[in-house]
Amino acid sequence: MQLRTFKTLWGHTGSIDQGALLARTAGCAGLEAPAIHSAPGHLEQLASALQTHELEWIQEICTAGSYVPRRDASVSEHLEDLEAQIVLGKPLAPRFINVMGGCDAWPVQDSVDFFRAAMDIADRHDVLCSFETHRGRSFYCPWNTVAILQALPALKITCDFSHWVVVCERLMDSEWDAVTLAAQHAHHIHGRIGYDQGPQVPHPGAPEYADALASHQRCWEAIWQAQQARGYSETTLTPEFGPDGYLHHLPFTNAPIADLWELNRWIGAEEQRHFARWSHANATKEARHA
Repeated sequence: MQLRTFKTLWGHTGSIDQGALLARTAGCAGLEAPAIHSAPGHLEQLASALQTHELEWIQEICTAGSYVPRRDASVSEHLEDLEAQIVLGKPLAPRFINVMGGCDAWPVQDSVDFFRAAMDIADRHDVLCSFETHRGRSFYCPWNTVAILQALPALKITCDFSHWVVVCERLMDSEWDAVTLAAQHAHHIHGRIGYDQGPQVPHPGAPEYADALASHQRCWEAIWQAQQARGYSETTLTPEFGPDGYLHHLPFTNAPIADLWELNRWIGAEEQRHFARWSHANATKEARHA
């Protein structure tokens, strides 16, 4: 199995072409970005950058709002938005679609109904949708996620455990049953390191956050193990340190304490090293038991 990383355009302030060049320089396989955007010509610029730099695309969809959904949006409205954005991005042939879907305030049954219908929509359009564990959404916490996954065994998910960490105010080692079940459904990873009071550490390489890094890496190893057992030949990870209150700033000056792209380059390179270590250890272990 190989690890392929993708560059998020979340927080990228340059042109899409510049982002694509950064992705190629960092050894990324592609970009992760939405098809819908307020900037004119976004989709055309995205298509051009992907073609010019020979990159793949993971489409990002937020249903019924931005990262936090509209509180009054119905299940039907979420589904209509999902389908409209699938249709919009389909000409660019995304590798798959990462969906922030549903609403944290829904009863579990509403979420089950949403995801069941969402899978039908994806099948009808012949695309793969992977639904993200994200605050504000149906998969905002481990326990609702477990209940929904138990009801929908075919559902594929994107695991961003940093959201669970801040919601639960603890690292996920204490919720290993939920991590294990999530791993069985995991299709994609968002590589951000959360800590007990926030979704993003100031720097993932800082020694004071070594425990948080190691905990997330244990979770990602569980995903890789489960994917390998399911026959995956490639696994994907998007380093996703971001702006919008995630990146720490100094008070009064509002100066960022780190460069966002350098944070994502660091975690991307670290996870390639981590994946290589895990693969070697896994192969050695299998050889001993052969």
